[in-house]
Amino acid sequence: MNDSIQQRIQTELTRIEREEQVRILYACESGSRAWGFPSKDSDYDVRFLYVRPVDWYLSIHDKRDVIERPISDLLDINGWDLRKALRLFRKSNPPLLEWLQSPIVYLDDRSITEQIRRIAPLTFSPKACTYHYLHMAKGNYREYLQGEQVKIKKYFYVLRPVLACEWITRYGTMPPIEFGQLVDAIVPADSELKGIIDRLLIRKKAGDEMDLEARMNPINDYLEERIGYYERTAASLQAAPAGDPDEQLDDLFRNVLKEAWNSENI
Repeated sequence: MNDSIQQRIQTELTRIEREEQVRILYACESGSRAWGFPSKDSDYDVRFLYVRPVDWYLSIHDKRDVIERPISDLLDINGWDLRKALRLFRKSNPPLLEWLQSPIVYLDDRSITEQIRRIAPLTFSPKACTYHYLHMAKGNYREYLQGEQVKIKKYFYVLRPVLACEWITRYGTMPPIEFGQLVDAIVPADSELKGIIDRLLIRKKAGDEMDLEARMNPINDYLEERIGYYERTAASLQAAPAGDPDEQLDDLFRNVLKEAWNSENI
């Protein structure tokens, strides 16, 4: 990443803090750049966590708990309020868990994010995460890979969630965000599938991702078989870890508000 883009992102995060009167706790890359296969013109998909002043939370009214900015010059930036994030975190929400392991971090209050990571094992649900990735794989397969001709980039939109399901089944942990780690761990190095994926990655990074060409039956056959398998087996996976994380999450939220606003009166 060049310095000018890095500076633009930092400037935009500072502007959001000022305009929205929030404290940004963590900001990272969440799209193809974090997955490890950006093309030359890929957006910068910046996602962040923030908190508002304490009084904002002391209201009988529901308030908007996301901040979004229009996509501009390859910069796609939006964030979640920490309370929203922790509620989804409690339900083993994969996007948040992915953000926390992104290899590209723009801002990180480590004292806060490490607290969240320590609680992660208490919230990770193999069943919930597998259903999330399975739903993603099925939807993308149905929308993008049914025709006789498909775009190269669309294969990755199905391969990645299918391989994530495979990871959860094998290792019982949150799958890595980087696509290469998933492929190396799941797909045999000497297999036909691995060779095809490697060639597709080279082409995507070179900018051929929007090219239309005949569907690749070895990949389609693999995806159809794996999607069918997880449709049959996902219900049998562990639903949630033992114990109730609510108290820890409440304490975490209060502690973060104290740290973010330097207040002991919470």
